Amino acid sequence: MKKLFVIAICLLLQTFANQAQALDEKLKIFEPYLGTWESTFSNGAVDVSHWESALNGTTLRTLHSINDGAYGGESLIFWDNKKQKLVFFYFTTAGFYTQGELEITAENEFVAYEDVTGNKDGITKVKSSSRLSDGKIVVSTSYFKQGEWTKPESRSYSRSTKTVKFK
Repeated sequence: MKKLFVIAICLLLQTFANQAQALDEKLKIFEPYLGTWESTFSNGAVDVSHWESALNGTTLRTLHSINDGAYGGESLIFWDNKKQKLVFFYFTTAGFYTQGELEITAENEFVAYEDVTGNKDGITKVKSSSRLSDGKIVVSTSYFKQGEWTKPESRSYSRSTKTVKFK
């Protein structure tokens, strides 16, 4: 019985090790972001975000859900050899998607530039900056809507034990 317990623990640890794939060198800046984060917006909405290595470390996958799945999305971030840039695709439960590029501006800081396709509210572009500092991710986002940029909205994410949910 003891031998079976030891084997089961070893298999469990191997599973966790396989899930914690090392990120490709081009994605190393995101290592401190890996894991689950949570933010409560000024309107009371709760966003849970999870960052993980995917596709043998060549891609960063992020999942997030607002208010236990009322809205959510998934991003895949990877190095584009042809463009020589970090690029991403973001797919949503609201039926629109974005594609964009990331610019690393400092250690643990980046800016995302997105082109939006299919947003029913008329948003055609998004610009956001993210910075990891003092154990929090601070994100500031502006939307290009009806020919002009909105005032940036900021939110702060802290480590969380919650899970991303989709309805």
